[in-house]
Amino acid sequence: MSQNKQDKAAEAVEALERTLDQAKAVAAEIRQAADNLAVVNTVLEEALPATTQVGEVAQALDQSGQVEDQISRSAEVLEALEAAQAEVTKQVAPR
Repeated sequence: MSQNKQDKAAEAVEALERTLDQAKAVAAEIRQAADNLAVVNTVLEEALPATTQVGEVAQALDQSGQVEDQISRSAEVLEALEAAQAEVTKQVAPR
């Protein structure tokens, strides 16, 4: 492989590694947000008597739970993308 191709391959690997690091950071933030939302939901559900968990309050708790699930699913997708990207980085790394 010519030096120019090796340099380009090395640059591509570095770019992939930077992107992978950023994806890991975002995944960690998303996972933390999901965990925080789960705590908030638990506190609200336990602190509010069942008699007040009606109407808009019940709807807000339900929507909050749906957002928590969506954030968790997004984190899982991002983690799968990280794994795939890490595999690609290994395969294209210059030897």
